[in-house]
Amino acid sequence: MQKLAKFTQKLLETSRTHLQPIEGRLPWGKIAVGAGTLYLTCAVLVGFYWSQEPDPFDVQEHASDYARAQQQSLVTGSITTATVIKLGETLLEKPGGYLSNDRFPPGLWLDNIPSWEFGVLVQIRDMSRALRRDMSRSQSQSSEDKDLAKAEPQFFFDSNSWILPSTESEYRRGLQVLRSYLYRLADQQQADGQFYARADNLVRWLSDVESRLGSLSQRLSASVGKDQLNLALAGDTTATQSTAAPSDQRVKTPWTQIDNIFYETRGSAWALIQLLRAVEIDFRKVLEDKNALVSLRQIIRELESTQQALWSPMIFNGSGFGIFANHSLVMASYISRANAAIIDLRELLAKG
Repeated sequence: MQKLAKFTQKLLETSRTHLQPIEGRLPWGKIAVGAGTLYLTCAVLVGFYWSQEPDPFDVQEHASDYARAQQQSLVTGSITTATVIKLGETLLEKPGGYLSNDRFPPGLWLDNIPSWEFGVLVQIRDMSRALRRDMSRSQSQSSEDKDLAKAEPQFFFDSNSWILPSTESEYRRGLQVLRSYLYRLADQQQADGQFYARADNLVRWLSDVESRLGSLSQRLSASVGKDQLNLALAGDTTATQSTAAPSDQRVKTPWTQIDNIFYETRGSAWALIQLLRAVEIDFRKVLEDKNALVSLRQIIRELESTQQALWSPMIFNGSGFGIFANHSLVMASYISRANAAIIDLRELLAKG
């Protein structure tokens, strides 16, 4: 036993003697650098994956699948409502989820896809307001739909809140009550859920779209800077405004915001394409009666041009007639043409 104890003690002493120099020579600095490099590489790759824009979807097929799952049939308004729901689900469930309120890498480093998300969100907000204000009401003195009255405020929740409550949880509540409204639309046992496909309802929503696209077009065009006259009171000699404003000013988008505005426009146009396709189906009789179906399809075609693949690694901001491209001005051209077509369609529906 004594010999075994002495042998064990000698073996432990020998182990300590050989291990101490090894421990002293461990390259902790290199390990830390390697781990950091690996993390950054993975974060960059994940960031690229998360930055992919979702593909468009078939609005009628999606609404049909949802109706079959609920064992219901499609009715007037089903496709438009289902499309709004799908847009909201896309925001929350695309690769990386909802990124606008991320506080940790790699979502923290990304700014293009959050701008895209905001563009989609704006269109969801506008359509949810149109559903509540106009499309679900038979006349101006009628009551608001109980579900839509809850849904609209949910989508106007702060888009950057990440905790207590989170943006995602508030938007999911909005989607849940939208699903309730969609279910009641097709429920033959109750008539309190309605969607009225009338020309005046469509005109009011198109007016909101016109204002949105007009603003985006101006912000895109300001990428190169422009001198702009103050037209706020033009055409009305009795009009007044709160405070004096210069009659001539130079408007220019800060260079740090150029790519954000570009991707916000791209997201807004992507969502608008889906909504217009849904409107084409739900308002088909109205559009055919006004001979306006082809006008709506032309708007969709103009907006589809904004979704072309971007082959440049960054958004260039060359001068209007300079050597380098200006992606913002190209996008503004498509948006302006779509906006002009919407103005014509709105007038056709109102007077045709």
